[in-house]
Amino acid sequence: MEKKRLVVLTGAGMSAESGISTFRDSGGLWEQYNVEDVASIEGWMRNPALVQEFYNLRRKQLITTSPNRGHYGLVAIEEHYDVHIITQNVDNLHERAGSSQVMHLHGELMKVRSTRNESRVYELTPDNCEITMESRDEYGDTMRPHIVFFGEAVPMIEPAIECTEKADIFVVIGTSLNVYPAAGLLRFVRRGTPIYLIDPKPVNAPDNLGIRYIAKGASEGVEELTRLLLE
Repeated sequence: MEKKRLVVLTGAGMSAESGISTFRDSGGLWEQYNVEDVASIEGWMRNPALVQEFYNLRRKQLITTSPNRGHYGLVAIEEHYDVHIITQNVDNLHERAGSSQVMHLHGELMKVRSTRNESRVYELTPDNCEITMESRDEYGDTMRPHIVFFGEAVPMIEPAIECTEKADIFVVIGTSLNVYPAAGLLRFVRRGTPIYLIDPKPVNAPDNLGIRYIAKGASEGVEELTRLLLE
């Protein structure tokens, strides 16, 4: 029997329990930098060395963290469902937990790409994760973070829409639904498809979709979701 397709949209709250903060949180790495300086295309054009420094620090932070129970819980659901994860996060915690189908909307922190040819993408390792403006690839090109900066197009949004349209069940975990175009994916869920939203805080979601709310963090929320799905 073919498994039902479970599509999961994850945001910063998915990784919060692993200790990864976002620019919306107080404290942590983001508070030392202006978001426009390190996460926008204008910031990159203005001071690329500062942007490189910031993402080097983010990578060092990432390699000291581990997937949480929420990440592993989604992996366990693959036994019963065809699970597709669409994540707004740039960390690799879904992959490290073992999720087999992960789509990154906003890029990947442990990857860099050529500034001349964006199809040349390189994976970094925990032992070699620092990139500077002096770093060069095999073609002699400078490299930049493989991140979608504010002000840039989101190339993976079309595949994400296609995936969402095929969902038998759609789940949102740990995202404020304030960041577009990711937040707009809800509009592409087929009418009548069950939708679950996991977040300990209230989320401003459309109230005409029959969303079932699970007011818990990622780990406890995925446990609750699993129980509901397997009933």
